[in-house]
Amino acid sequence: MNAPESIVLTDAQAAGRPQASPLAPDFADNPYATYARWRDEGRLLWSNAFFGGAWLLTRHADVENSLRDPRLSAQRTGGWVMDVAEGDRAGLTPFQRLFTRALLFLDAPEHTRLRQVLMPAFRPQRLQALQPEIEQFAAELVAGITPGQDFDFMERIARPLPVRVIARLMGVDLSLEQDFMRWADDIAAFIGAVRPTAEQTRLAQRSTLEMAGYFERELLPRRRREPQDDLVTELVQARDDGRISSDAELLAQCAMLLFAGYETTRNLLGNGMLVLMQHRAQWEQLCRQPELVPGSIRELLRFDSPVQWTGRRVASSFTLHGQQLRRGELVLPMIGCANHDPARHAGPETLDVQRDNPGALSFGSGPHVCIGAALTQLEAQTLFTQLVQRLPGLQLAGEVERNGNPVYRGILRLPMRLPA
Repeated sequence: MNAPESIVLTDAQAAGRPQASPLAPDFADNPYATYARWRDEGRLLWSNAFFGGAWLLTRHADVENSLRDPRLSAQRTGGWVMDVAEGDRAGLTPFQRLFTRALLFLDAPEHTRLRQVLMPAFRPQRLQALQPEIEQFAAELVAGITPGQDFDFMERIARPLPVRVIARLMGVDLSLEQDFMRWADDIAAFIGAVRPTAEQTRLAQRSTLEMAGYFERELLPRRRREPQDDLVTELVQARDDGRISSDAELLAQCAMLLFAGYETTRNLLGNGMLVLMQHRAQWEQLCRQPELVPGSIRELLRFDSPVQWTGRRVASSFTLHGQQLRRGELVLPMIGCANHDPARHAGPETLDVQRDNPGALSFGSGPHVCIGAALTQLEAQTLFTQLVQRLPGLQLAGEVERNGNPVYRGILRLPMRLPA
C-alpha cells in the first residue's frame, strides 16, 4: 500500500478555511475546554496542529455521519507511517506492511472479510462463556487491596485485568505481561501523537515487530501443532483455509488485537475510576445501587472517552458544510468533542450515572465500530460492580499522573487508599 499523498497548503489556502483555535497548553491533560471553543467556532474546522493539517469535525451528528461515510477512507489513514516519517523511510517498510494490514486501517471488501473472521470470538455467547473467568480475575485483583494501604490503581488493577482477559481470549502467554504493556505503550504513543517524532516512530516499529515476532516464531506454530479453544487458533485456521489472505495479514490482526484489547480497556478503567472519585456523590450512588453500574459505564465512556478521535482520508473530493474537502486530506472525527455536544446531550459537562441515553461514540459507529466494544464494557461492568460492593470506601490518595496522550486518553498513576 502506498502512503497517502501529502497535502501541503499555502498560507493563503489555509487562511481561507475556517480555522480552529490553537490547542491550549494543557490540551493533552484537559481537552474539553478546547473542544467547547471548537464547537462554538464551527462544525468543520481546519487545524495545522494535527499531522501538518487536518479537518476537524466537532459536532455529534457530523462525527457519527463521518464514521459511516464511504467517501472517507480508513484504509488510506494507515499510510501515515510513511507520511509522518523522518529520515530513512525505507527502514520503516516492515512497520508499514503490518500496520496498514490491521483491521482498523482497512476498507471494504478487505475489512468486511476480516471482520467476519474475527466476529465469532466477540459474540454474546462467547463472552458469556468468558464471563466467569473475568469475574475471577477481577475478584483476585480486588481481594489484593488491603485496608489502610495506599496503592496505585493502574498498577494493581487497571493494567493487569485487561492483560489477563485479552491473553485468555487469544491464548497468549501471560509470562510476557510486562512486554505486552511496553509494546502497547510504544504503539499508543505513536498513534496518539499529533506529530509523531522519529523516536516515537522508531519505538512503535520496534514494538510492533517484536510483538509480531512473538506470534510468528512462537504462538502461531504452536497453535498449528496443538489447536486450542482460543482466538489465535481460529485465526490460524482462517489463514490455512484462505479467509485470511497472507501471513502478514495474519500477524497484523494478532498484533493489533492484542494492543487494542489492552489499551482501550485500561484507559476506560483508569479514567472511569478517577471521574467517580472526583464526583463522589455519583460513586456513592453506585455503592447504594450496584444495578446502575452497566448504565454508568456508558456514561463514563461519554464523559471521558478513552479514545478521543480517529482518522479518515478523503477518498474523492466533495463539499461539506460549504468547504471543499480534497482527495487525500485528513479528516479527524473528534469523538471526545462530540460526546460533549449539548445538541446531543443535555448538560454534557455533568456526570450522571443515571443518564437515560448516553449514546457515546467512544467505540465508533458504522462498519468500523469497535469489534471488542462488548468485551471492554463487560470487563468494566464486572470490575466496577465488585469495587462498589466490596470496596465502597475507596478514595484518592495523591496526585494523578496522566499519560499525556491526546488520542488514547489515560492515566499512568492513580494513587488510592482504602481506609482501615
